[in-house]
Amino acid sequence: MRRLFVAALLFSGLISGWSRNYFNVPADNFAEKVKVLGVVPIIVDADSDISHPQKDQLIQIVTEANRKYEQQLVRRLSGTGSFFTVALMDGDPAKIFSTLLFRRERRDDATIQYNKYFYNNDELRDYIKKNSLDAVMLIVISGITRPDKVYSNELFTSLTSDYNFLAMSAQILDSTGTVLWEYPNFRKHIMTYNPMINLQYPDFSETKANLSGSTNLKFKTLEGIQRTIDKKRKDLLLRETQETEMYGKQFDEMLDLLKFEPAKVSKAPAPVTEKTGVPAIQEKAAESATTAKPSAAVKTTPPAETPKPAAQPALRPKVPAIETPAPNDNIIIIPATGSTL
Repeated sequence: MRRLFVAALLFSGLISGWSRNYFNVPADNFAEKVKVLGVVPIIVDADSDISHPQKDQLIQIVTEANRKYEQQLVRRLSGTGSFFTVALMDGDPAKIFSTLLFRRERRDDATIQYNKYFYNNDELRDYIKKNSLDAVMLIVISGITRPDKVYSNELFTSLTSDYNFLAMSAQILDSTGTVLWEYPNFRKHIMTYNPMINLQYPDFSETKANLSGSTNLKFKTLEGIQRTIDKKRKDLLLRETQETEMYGKQFDEMLDLLKFEPAKVSKAPAPVTEKTGVPAIQEKAAESATTAKPSAAVKTTPPAETPKPAAQPALRPKVPAIETPAPNDNIIIIPATGSTL
């Protein structure tokens, strides 16, 4: 038991010591490079794998929700303090996307299945330069079919199958086309990537009612998807907030990956003047001291009585040197008592 406890402490110390840089460049470089960030309105990739039978109406619902909730992401990005300015760009996101897009690619990296987007460098450079940005953030909602396991409400039964999802991905790119940051992010210690919404569900009730050995997959209705999108988050007092659970969860994950701790900047020494070679602050203080006007006379008070020193041990008195008189024959020397003379 003691060994397990020590191992847990060592592991927790190792975890806490790991850096939290989720950028594709050093965090300090990102902070220095990206001061003005432009956020393109959230894009819906209509040509991606969206299998819903009412695809056009679904895209319209999601597009309207994007316009409604993307401002929340911009405000939260501004609130991080990582950028000097965060601006939501103008324009039709579908047209911007078609102009910038080079190609899309379905990826399966580190067990994460998602759609990755590549952009035209020339068009991207022109767009960033035209809008006076340091970098641009492109957020895309796309359809993807991937395996998953869904449980019934009672959690007694489940079905593993291929389900059709709507998923959100994002990138921050500079004018050279360099991907400075991306979501899903592969610099995390534990790889996770949650899609926005599953467009399908297994009909366990039908299976149970018909005593069937197989369960059919069905697409959710547009009304059900709309209610899922509009479902509000609740605070600690169980009151509804302005954020929705679906968008808020995606924004939380992205913002957690955009946090960084820049290196501490040491204070620079005071500037040195060419004339004296001493710090300007010290020189200025010296000049002010020499040019200051004499202050008015101040009445002096007698000094306080000096306390008497403590008694010291008696010292042997110093006997001053006595000059020896010239010899005189008339003087009689009388020896003192105890003298050896």
